Amino acid sequence: MSSQQKKNTFFGGVAVLMVSTIIIKVIGAIYKIPLGIILSDEAYGDFGAAYNIYSFFLTISTAGLPVALSKTVSEANALGRYNQVQKVFKVAFFAFLTMGLFSFICMSVFALPVATYALQNEKAVWCVVALSPAVLCTCCCSAFRGYAQGHMNMMPTAISQVTENLSKLIIGMGLALFIGSLAIQPADLGDRMMAVGAIAGVSVGSILSVFYLFFNHRRTNRLRPGPFTDRADSSKVILGRLLKLAIPITISSSTSAIVTLIDTNLVNGQLQNVFQSIQDAGPTVTEGVRGLFDIGNKAVLILQQNMQAALTDPSVVPVLDSARGLYGAYQKCMSIYNLPFNLMVPLTASIIPAVSAARARRNDLEARKVSESALRFAALLALPAGAGLFVLGEPIIRLLTGGSTDYTIAGPLLSILGLASIFVCVQLIATSILQANGIVNLPIVTVVIGGVVKILVNYTLVGNPNIMIYGAPVGTLCCFAIAAVLNLLIIKARVPSAPSYTKVFVKPVIAAAIMGGGVWAVYGMMERILGGDQLGFLDNAVAVAVAIGVGVVLYLVLVLALRVISREDLELMPKGEKLAKILHIH
Repeated sequence: MSSQQKKNTFFGGVAVLMVSTIIIKVIGAIYKIPLGIILSDEAYGDFGAAYNIYSFFLTISTAGLPVALSKTVSEANALGRYNQVQKVFKVAFFAFLTMGLFSFICMSVFALPVATYALQNEKAVWCVVALSPAVLCTCCCSAFRGYAQGHMNMMPTAISQVTENLSKLIIGMGLALFIGSLAIQPADLGDRMMAVGAIAGVSVGSILSVFYLFFNHRRTNRLRPGPFTDRADSSKVILGRLLKLAIPITISSSTSAIVTLIDTNLVNGQLQNVFQSIQDAGPTVTEGVRGLFDIGNKAVLILQQNMQAALTDPSVVPVLDSARGLYGAYQKCMSIYNLPFNLMVPLTASIIPAVSAARARRNDLEARKVSESALRFAALLALPAGAGLFVLGEPIIRLLTGGSTDYTIAGPLLSILGLASIFVCVQLIATSILQANGIVNLPIVTVVIGGVVKILVNYTLVGNPNIMIYGAPVGTLCCFAIAAVLNLLIIKARVPSAPSYTKVFVKPVIAAAIMGGGVWAVYGMMERILGGDQLGFLDNAVAVAVAIGVGVVLYLVLVLALRVISREDLELMPKGEKLAKILHIH
């Protein structure tokens, strides 16, 4: 293999994106942890709601085309059709630009109706406007990234994503802190403007990312040898081929985004309905009736506080702001829950071109190795992360919000979401494997089924005054558990040389279960040593750090002892054979 071929191996691409993802997550932690502290739950609810509508427009604009672009470029490269590669990119870029302009107009010109009716939160309107340039710029970025990924070159994607996140951190956090220092009155308006400042950094970062990717694309194209002799297909044929693959993937991904958007509307609406009924009945704490984690009585206290605040601050709307507060606590948990999911992005970006190229060469064995290794790698990351969030939900939320959020409410939310994160990761990888094998319609059906279940569960549970916000993570868990299982069944039934699920999941599940029990026991021991049930911030931080540290060491020992990673997995990585010898994996 040439040095470039070695560099662009499947796990070589994964390694590049994994390193960048870790950097991004560190930046994101530096950004979101203090942001969760300085923003009230209500303002963070606006922040999260605006991100959901942004994610929806971004999904319908970019979900399918980057996959179609990277797949088509990868196949053309494998067959030596280099003029075809260039024309595919030009056609795809025009499509990205068109979708980006449409989404930008919807989020900027129609921001107020979007916030009022789609999000059930008119106070999020300026956050929606602040994010509108980002959706246009990210569409353009996706074209450049899809082109590079089709060449199995993940470096432009990595650098551009790090650029975006550094801008979000430096500019977004800087603006939020500056606006906070102005002490804008009334306080509710000041909190909302801080959220707008924080979210504006995302748009600035996307603009910088476009400039980098554009100049990088021009530079790398000049270095390619030529001229090439192959005859490219017509623009109409290429667009038709791209859309044939992109539309089902976009529908599949958009289904998930639409479900999230409906969920945002539904959860906010149902919470407001419950708070309105409490207000109409006269908010009183009910002795002896606890409900799920005593949420009923806590909701009464939250509403009473907002009713009191409304006497001196006319911008406070008790029912709306009470719902915003609970939704904001949920969104803070969602930002932590998304960590395992984000670690899957490098795998999905590399699976599709790698498996597609293997299928184009009719090498079913290589395609199976990549698919099975990707699933096993996903399990190795998702299972311990989910187990850790499940057993340490309350201590982690206490640590990461610095006391700005009621951890007795948010902690159980994070624990439930920890379990859900495992199924999200499996569903995502399984969907990518199906797409790489040309099975693009069935994942739509599984997402729709899971989404319908989520909506029904959320409508029923969130509207129950004794469950309320806890219905939201339960709905998420049900949704992705169903979708993941269905996708795995389809792979087994429809994909040639399907992965062995016993080899993929059994040992990682055992290792993660033992690790989770160990982490729970270590935290409990540290809690008793440091002062009982009511730990201070620093004591809780020490207990969490020790428990996680022990969990990491225990899990690594179990992975090696149980031989979870195979030699075939390591051979797909750069220097994998040497690493296998060091670890004595045969």
